Amino acid sequence: MTNEKIALITDSTCDLPDEVLKEYDIRILPLKILYPDRSYDDRLDISPDEVYATLDEERPKTSMPSPGKVAEVLNELVREGFTHAIAIHLSSGLSGTRDVVKMVSEQIQQSLKVEVIDSRAVSMALGFLVREAGALIRRGLGFEEVVERVRSLRERMRVFFIVRTLEYLRRNGRIGYVQAAVGGILDVKPIISIGAEGKYYTYVKVRGWHKALARLVDIVREKAGGKKIVVAVMHGAALKDGQELCKGILNSGLQVQEMVFGQIGPSMVVHAGPGLVGVAFYEV
Repeated sequence: MTNEKIALITDSTCDLPDEVLKEYDIRILPLKILYPDRSYDDRLDISPDEVYATLDEERPKTSMPSPGKVAEVLNELVREGFTHAIAIHLSSGLSGTRDVVKMVSEQIQQSLKVEVIDSRAVSMALGFLVREAGALIRRGLGFEEVVERVRSLRERMRVFFIVRTLEYLRRNGRIGYVQAAVGGILDVKPIISIGAEGKYYTYVKVRGWHKALARLVDIVREKAGGKKIVVAVMHGAALKDGQELCKGILNSGLQVQEMVFGQIGPSMVVHAGPGLVGVAFYEV
């Protein structure tokens, strides 16, 4: 519909590159990285390496964007002449960000029609949903159709990851349905996914780190079912392991239409600690 001017909003956990954010004019709501004596806007004021540098000494926490910040962004969109906005956020099972955006957006619905979508995802799984929404808006699709297609893509999105230790997920209350004690027993590594409630759970347990990396490749192959996929491999201070996973996927016979590779952002670093390797993908 030509009378619709649609804005796109997400949060700083999407792990999209800056050039993609700029290309689709995506507005970012940064989470906060909180230290005892200071705070930072996630991704804007602090880098992953800066978080790693003092991760165990200072034990930072994260918090969702404030209602004031959300209102500021939405009101700015109104001033810029937007009639509609699609806000796609980090899984509500892991953060209250979606709920805050929804609450604030309901207060200005007369000025701006906002659809708030729970990605039930993290990192580039969220990023892929946001990027797809941006591409659809650019193609001129109407508000309702973009929302419908993003929700459809969400149902095809898959996320699996492993971490060197479960200590950081446990410490930050993001352990979900993953057994915190499992990781230390005989080097058993849970391969973690996100369930229908948007919380982490153990998909399968594998003994040994490199066997777990290889199992991630097998899982992608099983879930892809011979179809073309778009895939992202993300790591947290685990460059070589991330590269190993990329190589395994590319050499597995999978039909990879596109592969994205990168490091998780600061807020994800706080929750996962060093050593995360994960994959997000969907069938084309």
